[in-house]
Amino acid sequence: MAAPVDIAEALDAIGESVMGGSSPERAMQEFLRRGGLNQNGLDDLARRVAEKRRELLQKNNLDGTLKEVKELLDHAVLEERKQLARDTQMDDLDRAFDEMRLENLSPSPSAAVSELSDYDWKSPQARADYEKIKDLLGREMLDQRFEGMKDALENATDEDRQAINEMLTDLNELLAKHKNGQDTPEDFDEFMQKHGQYFPENPQNVDELIDAMAKRAAAAQRMLNSMSPEQRQELMELSAQAFGSPELMQSLSELDANLQALRPGEDWRGSERFDGEQGLGLGDATGVLQDLADLDQLSDQLAQSYGGARMDDVDLDKLARQLGDQAAVDARTLRELEKALRNSGTLRKDSSGHLKLTPKAMRQLGKALLRDVATRMSGRQGQRELRRAGASGDLSGASRAWEFGDTEPWDIPRTVLNGVQRRLGEGAGEGRASGRLIAVDDIEVQETETRTQAAVALLVDTSFSMAMDGRWVPMKRTALALHTLISSRFRGDHLQLIGFGRQAEVMDIETLTGLDAMWDKGTNLHHGLLLANRHFRKHPNAQPVLLIITDGEPTSHLESDGRVFFSYPPHPLTIAASVRELDNSRRLGAQTTIFRLGDDPGLARFIDSLAKRVEGNVVAPELDDLGVAVVDSYLGSRTGGTRDDGGAAGGAGGRGGGYGGYGSWYGRSSWVDE
Repeated sequence: MAAPVDIAEALDAIGESVMGGSSPERAMQEFLRRGGLNQNGLDDLARRVAEKRRELLQKNNLDGTLKEVKELLDHAVLEERKQLARDTQMDDLDRAFDEMRLENLSPSPSAAVSELSDYDWKSPQARADYEKIKDLLGREMLDQRFEGMKDALENATDEDRQAINEMLTDLNELLAKHKNGQDTPEDFDEFMQKHGQYFPENPQNVDELIDAMAKRAAAAQRMLNSMSPEQRQELMELSAQAFGSPELMQSLSELDANLQALRPGEDWRGSERFDGEQGLGLGDATGVLQDLADLDQLSDQLAQSYGGARMDDVDLDKLARQLGDQAAVDARTLRELEKALRNSGTLRKDSSGHLKLTPKAMRQLGKALLRDVATRMSGRQGQRELRRAGASGDLSGASRAWEFGDTEPWDIPRTVLNGVQRRLGEGAGEGRASGRLIAVDDIEVQETETRTQAAVALLVDTSFSMAMDGRWVPMKRTALALHTLISSRFRGDHLQLIGFGRQAEVMDIETLTGLDAMWDKGTNLHHGLLLANRHFRKHPNAQPVLLIITDGEPTSHLESDGRVFFSYPPHPLTIAASVRELDNSRRLGAQTTIFRLGDDPGLARFIDSLAKRVEGNVVAPELDDLGVAVVDSYLGSRTGGTRDDGGAAGGAGGRGGGYGGYGSWYGRSSWVDE
């Protein structure tokens, strides 16, 4: 049974990859390959498959049967010579002739066995050893096509051998009729009723019978192909001695021809190179070749590198047989995880057929990022959780999830809507709503916090230096965390996300999160500020909050005709245009914070002068703390820039480390939905 899947861990990893420029489909496949903290991935399973394949080739060789034949032959000759030496009643001329035959035997085991076919053995032990050779060859030849036949026919009688010959004759007749389209289900049933004990696979029809036999017969042929020419020649010559007559080999050759004609798609021409010291018999070698074929198929399935690849393609039974039950459990867990990601509303296909993160997935990612921000903020300050929202005061227009002990009035529309959405989700598989009308988790309460609305413009630098210096993903994580905070906790506020590279554009959170790295040169802060001020003017009754994340000075601006002017180093006209638009933000009442990334002294002096000009703040956080800094600045701007600890909100020239003083906001139950 597969372990429960952790969608949250997978979603975090996928979201991180998507924000780094990967497609959701590629990000999901990467997670499945890599696995999770307590979950082996496809790469680990593929590595184990490759290790077993290498071990089989390095451990074994294919001359086991030939060696065993030679040992039996040498022992028979030795015992015969002993008998000739101690037999005092034997005619000296006959003794000399027999000794001469034994002395001049061919060095080739196959030729020697043939030369001794009419030899009159004097030693009973020598005769028994020689008969074992013919019996061994017959059982090995059959074991190549019928697994387990070598052991089943040990000490077989003439009646047993006759039954085998009869089965092969009937089998070839059935296959020939099937090849010509002349067989009937009754023919198969009659054959199985008579010879079913030789087929433990229990095939249900003639096609299943052919499939099972063709795979092993093809493996037997690959085994022959893998032998050296000398080994192959020896084996072919020895095979004529199987069971003491060529009848068996004739039947098996006919069987192989029928199977190749019926299943030409099997690999009949492949070969492997065995370099080990452990000799394999013909049947065991055929089994190893089958294992190698299984491992090759598993390797392709686990690679998931072909078009339309899915975890459903992985043969779990074959994986368990080759690597053990735990490997199958790991693969089954990955299969369930893939299904959960595709079917739980986390990923969806767009009109072009490509996977996209759904709004639900974006909310989950945002909550995780926001939770991380809250943890970092509380860890920095160590302050206890407080609440600003109460039961008295004007309604803020925002709502949040109800928690035990809340006395605020219910937000009825939001509560009912949550209930409808939950019931539709629970009944999605049936196409109708189901479950309770209202559940505890559906309830939202109205906030009565006395506060003003804010119009927030987050400007993020999308120039090539952000991607080149590893700031691309932290920038996206910060934007998503702020978007989640405002959309879930401060719904009355108006957030606009603006990316500015060579030119600026307004982006929704999905577009920004999935934005590929921009390699165009240019930092058009002027255009970004134009869009921000337009946003502020649309919301004249809201407090303007301007948040700018950048790692470079402005190097482009919009001219009066709408064309982009670019110059590096920065042109005075570009600086003047940017400063003029920042002054407009100040006149609109914007509270400005600039988050400077990087340690360039020239950039620091420039940013400090901009912030001082508009009485704004500068924060120079480490990349890991960028989200904390931006969220803290936004929360501070909503309370007029004063902190609970009595400190200032930060002045121009600040270098970070002063953010995070809001015990009333970073308590996770206060603004992070569990």
